[in-house]
Amino acid sequence: METKARVLIDCNDAKGLVYKISKVFFEKDLNIDSNREFVDKESGRFFMRSVVTGIFEPDELLNELKAITPEDADIKVIVPKPKKIILMATKESHALGDILIRHADGELDAEIECVIGNHNTLEELVRRFDIPFFCIAADGMNREEHEEKVMELINKFEFDFIVLAKYMRILTPKFVNAYEEKIINIHHSFLPAFIGANPYKQAHERGVKIIGATAHFVTDDLDEGPIIAQDVIPVNHRMGWREMQRAGRDVEKVVLSRALSYVLNDRVFVHGNKTIVF
Repeated sequence: METKARVLIDCNDAKGLVYKISKVFFEKDLNIDSNREFVDKESGRFFMRSVVTGIFEPDELLNELKAITPEDADIKVIVPKPKKIILMATKESHALGDILIRHADGELDAEIECVIGNHNTLEELVRRFDIPFFCIAADGMNREEHEEKVMELINKFEFDFIVLAKYMRILTPKFVNAYEEKIINIHHSFLPAFIGANPYKQAHERGVKIIGATAHFVTDDLDEGPIIAQDVIPVNHRMGWREMQRAGRDVEKVVLSRALSYVLNDRVFVHGNKTIVF
């Protein structure tokens, strides 16, 4: 029976890598459905994503690829299946609602394990999609105590990614480090501009002509993690900051869903504080 797999290779660049890797695929009688590669000249790092089809054992293919690539190579042979995600939100519905609708329409190659909110504002919306909703309010707790409760719940699930669909709380280093490269956030600004609170008001006061949104992995540095996807739309002097905010929400939900699609389909390599997206 034929198997389809995504092959991800991240290693130091070396002469003849594409040839050697392709030769392994050829000798195993695999069809290359798609292939992209890139060399970061500054670091001398090689990245390659291939989708192959044929009759093979994934572990056997992995070992053969390790044998012909540099010792430092990080290689993954992934047989596609829906990844599991946890969504976190506060009160705004646009980003969360867009993901729920895409999931219901079969556009999102993922299983949503649950939605966690720090307010119950969005519970009715989530329940309409027959997805578990949990509210862990921060009332009477400091940030660390609240996160302990959230982590306790999260750790009851098996998951691949946590998606912050407008979860309006700053996460502690303990939380971020517990789920390294697994937390995806949507920031309501075209980073690195207008970091922090109320970026649309900042943008309006600055008189900008475009506004945008940025989806990124979360790190200890606020809003400075590796960027996965960005987009912008034009604005003008006639718009107040609230009008900009309404327009920006459309960009936010599209960018977050696009970024989520990239990671769910194994198209993203994290390289230092940036990404390579195929």
